[in-house]
Amino acid sequence: MTIHTIEIRERVMAKNDELAGDVRQRLAQHRVTALNLVSSPGSGKTTLLENTLARLGGQIQIAIVTGDVQTQNDADRLAKHTDKLVQAIVTGGACHLDARQILTALDRIDLTNTDLLFIENVGNLVCPASWDLGEHAKIVVFSVTEGEDKPLKYPKMFREARIAILNKIDLLPHLQFDLDVALANTREVNPELEVLLLSAATGEGMNEWCQLLLRSAKS
Repeated sequence: MTIHTIEIRERVMAKNDELAGDVRQRLAQHRVTALNLVSSPGSGKTTLLENTLARLGGQIQIAIVTGDVQTQNDADRLAKHTDKLVQAIVTGGACHLDARQILTALDRIDLTNTDLLFIENVGNLVCPASWDLGEHAKIVVFSVTEGEDKPLKYPKMFREARIAILNKIDLLPHLQFDLDVALANTREVNPELEVLLLSAATGEGMNEWCQLLLRSAKS
């Protein structure tokens, strides 16, 4: 008796990559830069986006798609800082966004009047590392409250990312966190990774972040 094994995961991933190509093509047609923001829960992604909208909302057109497991709380927070549509994708338990969801979200975005698209992924440093959403770059956010070994624990995400943001640096005086060790661990996993140190809450380091975004928009 012959047994045929169906590699479901490979087929699903192949379809996702095909759809990610469609996302990339649509974004390219309108010269929209898409950034996939990934992190573990509580790193400060939403606060970072709130302050980014406050600083850059009058200079470039920013659209946002948020992903969450059960609620649209993050989207509600961000919608207070922009008059553009903030789309919430509630995954119902799935630990990542996929390209089909992003492709569907693009149908409601006025790409002609968009410079930069932020995808705030589900809080998870494992699953989102493997899923191409058609973005130009993954940006991994981790914070000084999470420990210096985050890059070593989740190396694939830090290898896939083009930029790393170490957030909440205003808390450094109050924590036993070795900044040099954290940076060394990051370089060990990905020597090419650009690392930004900032505090989304206090604004420290935000100017450098915003300048990077301005260079990326419509590039």
